Amino acid sequence: MTIRIVLVEDHALFRAGVRGELTDVVDPDGGVFVEIVGEAADRDAAVEVIADTRPDVVLLDVHLPGGGGHTVIERLADSDLVTRFLALSVSDAAEDVMAVVRAGARGYVTKTIDTVELCDAIRRVHEGDAVFSPRLAGFVLDAFSTDLPAPENPDLDVLSEREQEVMRLIARGYTYKEVAARLHLSVKTIETHVSAVLRKLQLSNRHQLTAWAHERRIV
Repeated sequence: MTIRIVLVEDHALFRAGVRGELTDVVDPDGGVFVEIVGEAADRDAAVEVIADTRPDVVLLDVHLPGGGGHTVIERLADSDLVTRFLALSVSDAAEDVMAVVRAGARGYVTKTIDTVELCDAIRRVHEGDAVFSPRLAGFVLDAFSTDLPAPENPDLDVLSEREQEVMRLIARGYTYKEVAARLHLSVKTIETHVSAVLRKLQLSNRHQLTAWAHERRIV
């Protein structure tokens, strides 16, 4: 089995390291396990090379010149590609994970992963599985485990209706810019609402807010 891969990463040294590691891997059943058919260092180049080479799997960094990794997936959404995307990033921030998962990535692993684990993740994503680093799996499961309306919670009484709306979107991993676009408000207004939410709930940052909301299943 040979899996055709495009590697999207803006750091040339890391890209070369991944290429070198994957090139040495041999399929146990014979033949080459991975064939790297293209590389890109920014969003626009990534979109072009993926469309041209039509790989089986894309290893995708989430922070790229020109736009986040999720925008690469979004720009290719209307094509007839059957390519699967596996995010490979140093970041384990909720907003980065959720952005690429919502865009359509089948997995998200961090750059602490070793070669054996990465090859296994590539194989599983190619076969259609969803693959996440252990510390991210629970968060993703919680975020997508239910579409039921959030239960009533007396803790929310201190928040205005707009603050509750902003709080839920932030807790789901949306960035300030994405929340502003969804609610047709300015980023500054969203920042003000988040500051008010944190103050009223006696929380220090958005990561604590995310944990607080998920513990109460109000997202």
